[in-house]
Amino acid sequence: MTEMVYGAVPMRTGDAVLPRWWRTIDKWTMSCIFLLFGVGLLLGLAASPPLAERNGLDPFYYVERQIFFGGVAMAVMLVVSMMTPDAVRRWAVVGFLITLVSLLLLPVFGTDFGKGATRWFSFGFASVQPSEFLKPAFVVVCAWMLSAGQEPGGPPGKTLSLCVTILVVALLVLQPDFGQSALIVFAWGVMYFIAGAPILLLMGLAGCAVLFGIGAYSSSEHFARRIDGFLSPEIDPRTQLGYATNAIQEGGFFGVGVGEGQVKWSLPDAHTDFIIAVAAEEYGVVLVSFIILLYTVIVVRSLMRLMKERDPFTRLAGAGLACIFGVQAMINMGVAVRLLPAKGMTLPFVSYGGSSLIAGGLLVGMLLAMTRARPQGEIGDILLRRGR
Repeated sequence: MTEMVYGAVPMRTGDAVLPRWWRTIDKWTMSCIFLLFGVGLLLGLAASPPLAERNGLDPFYYVERQIFFGGVAMAVMLVVSMMTPDAVRRWAVVGFLITLVSLLLLPVFGTDFGKGATRWFSFGFASVQPSEFLKPAFVVVCAWMLSAGQEPGGPPGKTLSLCVTILVVALLVLQPDFGQSALIVFAWGVMYFIAGAPILLLMGLAGCAVLFGIGAYSSSEHFARRIDGFLSPEIDPRTQLGYATNAIQEGGFFGVGVGEGQVKWSLPDAHTDFIIAVAAEEYGVVLVSFIILLYTVIVVRSLMRLMKERDPFTRLAGAGLACIFGVQAMINMGVAVRLLPAKGMTLPFVSYGGSSLIAGGLLVGMLLAMTRARPQGEIGDILLRRGR
């Protein structure tokens, strides 16, 4: 009866890994990820050649790199999705410690590539942004702390997770990277709420976040410049937001045509942060709506499957991963249409970027592992175990 209600897939004795994985994985979510990557390659063919020409490279240099990094990301996603939640948790702890040390070393060994924020390690042939890999590991580690705090005699998980969040946000602000900081705080707030935090406490924390934003505006020229540009009633047509806004307006419903867009020749970040402007100009509202639909399917299906999950750690980690994935996409597109201030955040699986693609594959792989169908056990057995 339990399996009929909760949709769990019974495990077969001696079942091989691949058949069991295929039977229990969320194929809709996985298919949407492959479609997003395909859309990213399509847009990369349009947005990357102008940048390659400016840098004196082969016209499809960046597309070839995107195919390579995307292939690695898909492989990482598939391998991680085959893991159990316990295995994901163990590897996430190791990854979290490594990325935390990397953030500590950024002020000394990092570079800003002329963008005013030290977020990358440059190795000549490639660069790595540690904060991209930090996000999925952070979510899983905090979910572990919060779920452990719910066990009788468990540690103060909520307090520990709050301390970890403050440490991570402090390291990100030093770069400065307020966009990733906001994502981290949001993911923690979602998990904290699901774990049973009182709404008044969350409102108080939200107030603290507002006060922190005011302080950042007063002390950081980088942050203040972006907020002022967002609040200005006039858009300078020579800025990235100006070019992106004009491209979206020109695209209309069906777009100006494949390869006919002009924004890619003006925007230095057309292949990364503003890739949605290229989509809107050349393919119009039709393609943009399709992209939004894909992200919506991924997030909604993941949350619906997690609603059937009875293990607190799996439920918390999956919800945090799904929300941070969806909100990053919302922020990227919100910046392009000027609903949000500029954040310097990529569109998952669509924007160009090795760190973004591989970290995205890691995050979605963890999400797929958490949302795999598995026997849930009788509810009475679970209540009895907690009551001991």
